[in-house]
Amino acid sequence: MAISEKKSSQHSIDLEDKYGAHNYHPLPVVLNKGEGVYVWDVEGKKYYDFLSAYSAVNQGHCHPKIVGAMVSQAQTLTLTSRAFYNDKLGEYEKFATEYFGFDKLLPMNTGAEAVETALKLCRKWAYEKKGISENEAQIIVCENNFHGRTTTIISFSNDSVARKNFGPYTAGFIKIEYDNLSALEKALENNKNIAGFLVEPIQGEAGVYVPSEGYLTKAKALCEKHNVLFMADEVQTGIARTGQLLAVDYENVSPDILILGKAISGGAYPVSAVLANDSIMEVIKPGNHGSTFGGNPVAAVVAIAALEVVRDEKLAENAFVLGELFRSELGKYIENSKVAKEVRGKGLLNAILINDSEESDTAWNICMALKENGLLAKPTHGNIIRFAPPLVMNKEQLLDCVSIIIKTLKEFE
Repeated sequence: MAISEKKSSQHSIDLEDKYGAHNYHPLPVVLNKGEGVYVWDVEGKKYYDFLSAYSAVNQGHCHPKIVGAMVSQAQTLTLTSRAFYNDKLGEYEKFATEYFGFDKLLPMNTGAEAVETALKLCRKWAYEKKGISENEAQIIVCENNFHGRTTTIISFSNDSVARKNFGPYTAGFIKIEYDNLSALEKALENNKNIAGFLVEPIQGEAGVYVPSEGYLTKAKALCEKHNVLFMADEVQTGIARTGQLLAVDYENVSPDILILGKAISGGAYPVSAVLANDSIMEVIKPGNHGSTFGGNPVAAVVAIAALEVVRDEKLAENAFVLGELFRSELGKYIENSKVAKEVRGKGLLNAILINDSEESDTAWNICMALKENGLLAKPTHGNIIRFAPPLVMNKEQLLDCVSIIIKTLKEFE
């Protein structure tokens, strides 16, 4: 039986390799079950999930409340398009706007779609409210950002793999160094065509770079001074991942435009959202923007359930406490490690920096060894390993995971 199952695992990999586009390089593990903080492969081996589908599964795999809401609605009504009203979207919009403190929500499906929506909203606001001449608006972004891989978004990316041979690129973006207030101030001064500043409160894909304390507060103040919209991309950092409901909450910053995705559905269904107040959102009129699936009834009930789980199970508070413990325990080992140089992050969004070059395969090999030891994680930028377990993890499980990570690092010392 075991031999047969192993063949089925390789069979799944072979099928993807033959019939699927090669746009990902997955760890060679074939998963077919998930529950809470655990996933199982087709051979039945159990793993801690330390990626959480890039922070989409904050509420844990197959959370019964979220799955229950999805199944119940799917048996009643799945999709109407926005050609008609449905009885769930308004309830979701009311719930989410009150939950996050905004007037209006524009529903979409994926994180990249939400970012594109925010960019369009920002530009239209700039032309109709700020008075910038049409087609002249510019948006400030940060180097080493990750906001998705659409044509517009890769136009302001540093990632050569995502960019090369996909041009011509979309104009209208000014790139500055992340966590550099002087660079932001310089870009804003003497330029009346700046519409907005798009920023990740923590740069996740770049390697979990946490900005200096006060950066977000001062950046928001600069945006207010120059009548520029502050757009926070919280697709990965939001929904309790960093130990607060939103990462900007650490500095009590209220974005002009908030971008959400991933865990707003608990990983059960594609849901994303852009939130803003009336003075901004009112520039969107019928026909300006939309999506056949955006705001569908299943997405609406799933998102409400997912956000209720975050609130009722106090996942932000749990992420804060366990994040402090994780960095403390792992940091003790790293102080004397030759293979790992640093652990950094907030809440349960963390990373360790491997003492090797970005071009090396050391981090990949460590992740392969972690897999063998029962924990799934993946490198980013070659020599950085990101750790982001489901937020339903408890202290005992976290310490078990720290032990697995330390045991694995010791194999490479």
